[in-house]
Amino acid sequence: MNRYSILDLATVGSNATIGAALADSVTIAQCAEARGYARVWYAEHHNMSAIASSATSVLIAHVAAHTETIRLGSGGIMLPNHAPLVIAEQFGTLASLYPDRIDLGIGRAPGTDQQTMRALRRDHTSADSFPQDVRELQGFLGCESEIPGVRAIPGYDTNVPIYILGSSLYGAQFAAVFGLPYAFASHFAPDSLVEAVHNYRRNFRPSAQCDSPYVIAAVNAIVGATETDAVEESRVVTRARVARFLAGGRTLSDDELDALIDSRQGRHVLQMMRYSAVGTAEGVLQYLNEFRVHADADELMIVLASRNLEGKLRSLHGIADAVAGSAIE
Repeated sequence: MNRYSILDLATVGSNATIGAALADSVTIAQCAEARGYARVWYAEHHNMSAIASSATSVLIAHVAAHTETIRLGSGGIMLPNHAPLVIAEQFGTLASLYPDRIDLGIGRAPGTDQQTMRALRRDHTSADSFPQDVRELQGFLGCESEIPGVRAIPGYDTNVPIYILGSSLYGAQFAAVFGLPYAFASHFAPDSLVEAVHNYRRNFRPSAQCDSPYVIAAVNAIVGATETDAVEESRVVTRARVARFLAGGRTLSDDELDALIDSRQGRHVLQMMRYSAVGTAEGVLQYLNEFRVHADADELMIVLASRNLEGKLRSLHGIADAVAGSAIE
């Protein structure tokens, strides 16, 4: 299972509380640890009622306190929203509390809308300093600060591994030049996956952290007891996602949702979910194996796309069972 990981969006169900969603995240991480998954990551999103992982480092600390060995990290921290020193201090603290268990995935996008960016006290030019911000972050987590007289305490000499997240060619080129592992957000932005990974591998320059390219590709997964069950769950999840993006807070009937799905905007949302493994555990594993080859990925980051904890755990355990059965065969 060291080639499989989990991206947990800490989703808040329609009738659930944020506290319940965070408790579910603990359960998911504990089960992932027991089944041998490589890592669990959490994403920084702001002003989204269905996602509870905005204070990403706090959530990582909470989950780490309730697990023992599994790696935990950000998938990712949106660096334009933060000063590099603050992120180095946060993740340096995590690494000091939980040695050899913390990853720092960082992205260049704000992870939110323009109004929320203003609330974060950021502006649209914040991403322009991303290369320098990454250099500063590396220095703060290592032993050579880019800013004379300033050290991250905690953070100094923790050497928390940095991963570059992306959904475009920019992130691939950046990760290659900096010699860092690269994680592609193909679970919602599939279009540039193959070209981005190809460019990353072709242009990779070894670094102190990484002597060869390393690719993580994200993919949605829903495992059902039967193919029919999985397809029905996928249909419900798709309707919910289309409603979240396009319904504008209105409550729509199934017929209205189906009409929205058939619209140009709805088809665009469906296209975002192109890389989705839906079926029985064996069928999902076959899809994942084929997707890994297609993506030329070293590791898959699986988004447990089901609508509730029971469905997420069914997928988590089903994939692990199928991998174990495949290994025995």
